[in-house]
Amino acid sequence: MPDRDSLRRFLFERLSARGELVHLDAVWRTVLERRAYPPAVSQVLGEATAAAALLSAAIKLDGLMTLQIQARGPLRLVVVQVTSGRTLRALARWDGDPEPKPLRELCGDGTLILTLDPGQGREPYQGMVSLRGDHLAEALEAYFERSEQLPTRIRLTADARAAAGLLLQRLPDAGPADRDDWNRLSLLAATLQPRELLELDAAALLRRLFHEDDVRLFKPAAFGYRCACSRERTAAMLCALGEPELRQTVHEQGTLQIDCEFCGQRYAFDAVDLTGLLAGAAPDASITRH
Repeated sequence: MPDRDSLRRFLFERLSARGELVHLDAVWRTVLERRAYPPAVSQVLGEATAAAALLSAAIKLDGLMTLQIQARGPLRLVVVQVTSGRTLRALARWDGDPEPKPLRELCGDGTLILTLDPGQGREPYQGMVSLRGDHLAEALEAYFERSEQLPTRIRLTADARAAAGLLLQRLPDAGPADRDDWNRLSLLAATLQPRELLELDAAALLRRLFHEDDVRLFKPAAFGYRCACSRERTAAMLCALGEPELRQTVHEQGTLQIDCEFCGQRYAFDAVDLTGLLAGAAPDASITRH
């Protein structure tokens, strides 16, 4: 059985390459429970969720990383956020009932955006590339080639129960003599089938791919689902809208209700809450109306 909801690093002892393996089951199913995604959308979202977990390790995340696809096709938006504490949340937006298609057709004129926010007042870093190829993995490989100058191979898959991925990367200090080894590893990684990613544990998968190489597999790092929404953050967002609009909405509707797009949690604010907000008092975090 594959390692559940975990990320595992591996290193080639005698070659200038490293990698990451991720397998998300309960975490991925929690994402799916939040919204009824069409199959074509859930496939891309699952691959993006696995990819974000892989990238959070490959880029040495400190803070918050957001992987985002912005597009003009049937699949308009994909967002996956991963924290340095190895928690994530994800969502997608789409129009109609998209049919399974190559990524470039499903998203149309799309852009892949990767944002690293270290927090604590430090400037975020953002890199972006045009969506190219039939699969998300191809777009991510292009990102690493252009933005990081690191040859990278990525395999991604997802179904209704799990999302999984493999990232293989040439080390930055690899020399010209290592090119043949890298080409061989890339060809081997390309033989990996979706079912193997979903069903094999990390040790068995690495033996299947790289049985001729000495590979060190590190202990699994657990991943979990966590949404960063809260009543306090929602209240802060409402305050930014301005007093006239807030008072008019509460007057017309009686209660102002805001749903988190990621997890579906509903936060409700009535006239009393509004008075406290506008007076600068924090609303009672223990009160959450459903």
